[in-house]
Amino acid sequence: MSGSDFLLELRSEEIPARMQAGARAELEKLFRREMDAAGVEAGEITVWSTPRRLALIARGLPQATEAVSEELKGPPVGAPDAALEGFCRKAGVDKSALETRDVKGRATYFAVKNIPGRATKDLLAEAIPAIVRDFSWPKSMRWGAASISTESLRWVRPLSGIVALLGDDVIECEVHGVTSGSVTLGHRFHHSGDITIGNAADYAMKLRAGHVIVDHEERQDLIRSGAAKVASEAALKLVEDEGLVIENAGLTEWPVPLLGRFEEDFLEVPPETIQLTARVNQKYFVCEDVQGELANAFICTANIEAEDGGARVVDGNRKVLAARLSDARFFWDVDRKKTLAEHAKGLERITFHEKLGTVADKVDRVAELARWLVEEGIVKHADPELAEQAARLAKADLVTEMVGEFPELQGLMGGYYARAEGLPDAVADAIRDHYKPVGQGDEVPTAPVTVAVSLADKLDTLRSFFSIDEKPTGSKDPFALRRAALGIIRIVQDNALRMGIAQGDLLDFFADRLKVQQREAGVRHDLIDAVFALGGEDDLVRLLARVKALQSFMDTEDGANLLAGYKRAANILKKEDWHGAEGEIARTGEEDPLALVDDPDMRAVIEAKMAERHAKELSYSFEPAEKALMDALDTAEPAAAKAIEAEDFSAAMSALASLRAPIDRFFEEVTVNADEENKRAHRLDLLAQFRAAVHKVADFSRIEG
Repeated sequence: MSGSDFLLELRSEEIPARMQAGARAELEKLFRREMDAAGVEAGEITVWSTPRRLALIARGLPQATEAVSEELKGPPVGAPDAALEGFCRKAGVDKSALETRDVKGRATYFAVKNIPGRATKDLLAEAIPAIVRDFSWPKSMRWGAASISTESLRWVRPLSGIVALLGDDVIECEVHGVTSGSVTLGHRFHHSGDITIGNAADYAMKLRAGHVIVDHEERQDLIRSGAAKVASEAALKLVEDEGLVIENAGLTEWPVPLLGRFEEDFLEVPPETIQLTARVNQKYFVCEDVQGELANAFICTANIEAEDGGARVVDGNRKVLAARLSDARFFWDVDRKKTLAEHAKGLERITFHEKLGTVADKVDRVAELARWLVEEGIVKHADPELAEQAARLAKADLVTEMVGEFPELQGLMGGYYARAEGLPDAVADAIRDHYKPVGQGDEVPTAPVTVAVSLADKLDTLRSFFSIDEKPTGSKDPFALRRAALGIIRIVQDNALRMGIAQGDLLDFFADRLKVQQREAGVRHDLIDAVFALGGEDDLVRLLARVKALQSFMDTEDGANLLAGYKRAANILKKEDWHGAEGEIARTGEEDPLALVDDPDMRAVIEAKMAERHAKELSYSFEPAEKALMDALDTAEPAAAKAIEAEDFSAAMSALASLRAPIDRFFEEVTVNADEENKRAHRLDLLAQFRAAVHKVADFSRIEG
């Protein structure tokens, strides 16, 4: 028998737009849960939402479930009565219905349950109330006489109707006094009376006839294209805002974008203020003129098709927006009556953290650090006076009226106020942009003064909170320290700043953040581990250059083969517990004769004499592959060291690549664990020397593969 489509509509008073996406996901999740539990294959599911309804359509549900037989293994025959009775209760069968079977030579009880098939409509009648009762909302309410009991139904807004149809048949059920049926309602203003739904196929069509577009994505498309159209007709360009498109679609069932105008005088206020006022308070779009400047125009989304073309709707919205813009202009005028330095005094009254003092205390720390970054040459081409001035004023707008109303404008308004009082552009720009980069796609500051202030602000935040042991744990990061660290990493990278990060917990924290960032950029985490494991590396620019060169090298055949040779050598040394000459010096404490020699000529003489003495002690002739590896190491080690000192990490990798063939040949032709002790010791030393040479570039033991 072919399947039938199922329609469920849950109608209520207005569902907040911000909750609708989550509600759609919740409805599908709960429906699938109920169907899975009943053994029904749900198949394709479509979920829609409007301000007044959630709708789900499940395609091709079977008319009934198939009968199944279920076997449960119980205790062995002769088990205590309590165990047998417990099994029967769990299986839901009488003791007389049990069967016995042989299991590994022992008679064992089995319960056989024959579960008959059930009509899908009966399953749905049980599922719908369960879905409604278990529905999770960010905020919900009780209503009516039953609301005096905490056991009464909770829903986002009072539930007023349920449509439930399997094919052409109504699924009869009742939830909190609401009985299911086939009748729904159309648009609140454009349609009066009931709409009777025949089945899932005619649901969207009949609602459209009642001036309801039930598909939220279709409403979004209408708003997106309609807003652009009315803007274009007025020779303007819509400022695109996808979040506002989705929100307006969640507020309307029959969206009609309309363009209106506000007084040009309001354009004296910073454009971001106008856009935020229109967006946050009124859900309006704004427009730009042909020059790309903000125009005195807004686009509202009506929920009706007005007979006058929307003139009265536009006029009403214009008056509301004008009142909001008047407030913004008032804040703008009042805030400019004081300088930013005067505003900054108010920061003494704001606690940054109980253990770290006020925001004014933080500002003092940031100002000193910003100046230090410039004077130390870490941030180049910046005036230290301007860097300190910008840092001291960067947080001043936090106590202004405008930022008090719109916290999203912090920093931005400070930049406007700085420019309005005639402060240098470099200072105004640094105040405006010192929070950047805020997110992954945010712009990274490059102006020197801005870089100094932004970096100082983030460094102080990390250093301060780590000093009082307020570190992120698991998914909790109340002070956004991970974001601060990523911001520092991006600023350092993009501006090639040469600075070290303090050792200890803070360096480990940066390492973790760097792994996250570089993994997203396609860099393997094990390669970052391999470089960090060398220790003593806290210059992010140099570290990333080394990681980049290592990744390029490991993508080559030479890199892969050298890694294989390294791992073979490391395994042999580990098995033999062999540390090599350098390891012996570290283990025994014997003085390295070269440790205090700085003169390169003298070092060469001493090294030659040591090699000559060592050769005499060996008293055997080196095999060709053994001698080839020794010669290769003599060439590669100093070449790699010189390249690393010059920060030419690609050249260092090339030097390592020259060891690939000699180490392969060595393993093919030389017996490391020779019977003669002197041969065995020398060859193990040679492998230890090879391992040490590789470790000067990266700890290859951390590399996977």
